[in-house]
Amino acid sequence: MSTLLKDIYSPSFYENFSNVLKEVLPSFDQLQFTEAIFDTTWPQKELKDRMRHTSWVLHQFLPNDFEKATFSIREIILKLQQKKFTGTSVEFMFFPDYVETFGIEHYDASIRSIEFITQFISCEFAVRPFIIKYGDKMLMQMYEWSMHENHKVRRLASEGSRPRLPWAMALPQLKKDPLPNLALLENLKSDPSEWVRRSVANHINDISKDHTSIVISLAQKWTGLGKETDAIIKHGCRTLLKQGHPEILAHYGLINNDKIKLTDFGISTKKVTIGDDLIFSFSLHNQDLFKQTLRIEYSIYYLRQNGQFSKKVFKISERSLEPNEKISIEKKQSFKLITTRKFYHGTQQLSIIINGKERQTGNFEFLT
Repeated sequence: MSTLLKDIYSPSFYENFSNVLKEVLPSFDQLQFTEAIFDTTWPQKELKDRMRHTSWVLHQFLPNDFEKATFSIREIILKLQQKKFTGTSVEFMFFPDYVETFGIEHYDASIRSIEFITQFISCEFAVRPFIIKYGDKMLMQMYEWSMHENHKVRRLASEGSRPRLPWAMALPQLKKDPLPNLALLENLKSDPSEWVRRSVANHINDISKDHTSIVISLAQKWTGLGKETDAIIKHGCRTLLKQGHPEILAHYGLINNDKIKLTDFGISTKKVTIGDDLIFSFSLHNQDLFKQTLRIEYSIYYLRQNGQFSKKVFKISERSLEPNEKISIEKKQSFKLITTRKFYHGTQQLSIIINGKERQTGNFEFLT
């Protein structure tokens, strides 16, 4: 059985889907639909191409009038829900894509359709062309959605307007000036849905990469409002914390204290190769008279092809040490192959970070 994500668009999926289309669309030709999907270019198409291809083929069988087409999509989704259509719903990315592709000039009909579709499959990518084209008008709609009764629509308000949403169309105006989004984040900061709150945290983290002062102000304003809001702002500040930003470290009481002694640092595996674990250990001793809060991290300086290093910070824990308390820590870092990083032969570095400050560094070798 295939494990490729693109193969969620399987013959059985389209057979089941076309059976639903046959119940909703008058004079629907199931054979013609299947032949149009599995054309000569199909085997070469990757996931996104198959999704886009499906929306274009579906367009051939829906009414030419866009608003009427959205009514048909609504009936199709209701029928899918009625039949408890199995799957992860990822397969139905072509519904938002359809609105993005064919509805950009039909604002009102598209907004109604997005509000409905996102309760079935998220429209976080589809709203972004509308933000770019319609500007403040669309941002006001996102604000209104932040107060919607359905949590999936509320999440769309935050996720769809994230300045740096991964794999999505860029929103340069919101990267430059995120202030228009702060009101909708205020609406969502205590949302009962954890899914919504996590989106808010990721949105704040996006803002932190371009506008540190705005996020620090939010942290000062929101901290202490409640357990959930505290968690949002802490997660939203994760990039600043990893960067060792002094103001955010001070906000969380993570001060640089020379009376926290780091000892017994060592790298057990001086040489690693693909599939190995890099094993290292160290001890921390609080020699102060007062309890100290510590953010304990380590960084790997991965060697790049050009001979420079790329730093990646990993969190170990955040905890308090009582006066004279000593702890020992052993960790391992995997060197399994991943699609987002390539390893290069040569000397790499590992450092231990306490409250944003690198305290000790050691070398190890990566062997190909």
